[in-house]
Amino acid sequence: MVSAAVMYECVLRHMRMMPVRHDFRYRTYQWLVDLDDLPRLPALLRPLARFEARDHLGDPRATIRSNVDSFLSRHGIDLAGGRVLMLANARVFGHHLNPLTLFWCRHADGTPAAVIAEVHNTYRERHCYLLLPDHTGRAEIVKDFYVSPFFPVDGAYLLRAPEPDGRLAVSVVLRRGDGTAFVASLRGRRRTARTATLVRLALRYPWVTLLASARIRLHGVRLYLRGLPVQSRPSARVDVRRERSGNDDQ
Repeated sequence: MVSAAVMYECVLRHMRMMPVRHDFRYRTYQWLVDLDDLPRLPALLRPLARFEARDHLGDPRATIRSNVDSFLSRHGIDLAGGRVLMLANARVFGHHLNPLTLFWCRHADGTPAAVIAEVHNTYRERHCYLLLPDHTGRAEIVKDFYVSPFFPVDGAYLLRAPEPDGRLAVSVVLRRGDGTAFVASLRGRRRTARTATLVRLALRYPWVTLLASARIRLHGVRLYLRGLPVQSRPSARVDVRRERSGNDDQ
C-alpha cells in the first residue's frame, strides 16, 4: 500500500441525554487520508477500501479534493497549494456509510484554513458545515440539518475536532435550550496503513460500514419502542438536493 494514509482503531460512543437516556458504544476503524495522495491498494484488497467522490460533497464526476476546493472557494477561502486531510470510513464491499466526515484544510504555508464537517443522514442526504475552530479545535455552529428522526432541527453543535496525530479525539455535543441533548465521541489510536494492518482490522471488524448501518437502525427501533416520538422531517433543502444531483452549488 503506497500513500500517506493512516488508520485509527477507534471506540465510537453515543449518549442521548433527553428526553430519554440511551447510551451505546462499539469498536470500529477509520481512515485519515491526504486527498492528494489517496491509498493505492493491491487489486485483491480494493473491495476493502475505496474512496469515491460520489460518497462526499460536490460533483461525483470530479475528485474529492477539487470538490473541497470548490466548496471553500464559494466561502472565500483559497486553498491553492494547500493540504486537505479527510477522516472517514472507506467504501467497503461496495457499501458506504459516513454519518460524519471531517476535512482539515491547511494553506500552503501550513496554517489552518478551515475544517469542513460533512453530515449524512439515513435519507441519503448530506450537508456541510464550514468551521473555523479555535486553537484547541473547538467550534460552535447552529444545527440546520435533519439527522436523527428523534430530534427536531434546532439547537447548536459544539464540535471539538483537533487535527489527529498519534491519537484521535473527536466529540460532538448537541445543546438544546439550556441542556445537553446528545453527545457523540470518537477516540482512537493511530495505526500505519499497511496491507497487513488493513487485513487485520477488516477481519477484526468485518463489513464495518454495513454493520454500522444496521446498528443505527436497531437503536432507532429501540428508541421508538421506548415511546420516543418521531419528529417531522422537513422537506429536503435545496442545497442537499443539488448535492445529490451532482450540482455543487451548496
